[in-house]
Amino acid sequence: MTFNRAEFKFACGTSQQLPPSEMPEVIFAGKSNVGKSSLINKLCGRKALARTSSKPGKTATINFFQVDNFHLVDLPGYGYAKVSKAEKQRWAELMEGYFDQERAFCLVVQLLDMRHMPTKDDIGMINFLYESGLPYIVVLTKMDKLKKNEQEKNIKMIGEILAEYKGTRIFPFSAQTGDGSESIITVIQDYVADYLRESEEE
Repeated sequence: MTFNRAEFKFACGTSQQLPPSEMPEVIFAGKSNVGKSSLINKLCGRKALARTSSKPGKTATINFFQVDNFHLVDLPGYGYAKVSKAEKQRWAELMEGYFDQERAFCLVVQLLDMRHMPTKDDIGMINFLYESGLPYIVVLTKMDKLKKNEQEKNIKMIGEILAEYKGTRIFPFSAQTGDGSESIITVIQDYVADYLRESEEE
């Protein structure tokens, strides 16, 4: 499984444009500007595979990237207030349409900003994943923006908030230094391997 051979495949602005789900999908979700594109780029060892932007709400499509025998799926960021009502409705339709389909959901990588308490939208997304039984992990981004003692304090605080979602695994991550990326890659590889093995056994 070679992450640095990842390549962009397609972008979908409506659920009708979504391609057939023909291989496992590892999904990246989180609020606008939480660092999804930076995480994808770091995991794949590329600087601009997924487009990063300093402007929240920039990613308005579901973007698919192929890595060997699975897809990385970058979802639009949620929770950005300055987007028009029509655009929010389009995003909602796109997200609901995606998760409502019979797709090869392998793992959801849910991103939270380590510097802050999870937002209402963050908790809503984690609750959805937990209740629906979709496999997921939580990645805490912006690690390098905090001092070591602040990192430990906030990891503990977020862990306590998420304690009711039993079994939730949390991975701190820094896009600047790459800290945490190897652990995340290992988890993704394990989930993809398990998914493919179970598919062959069916």
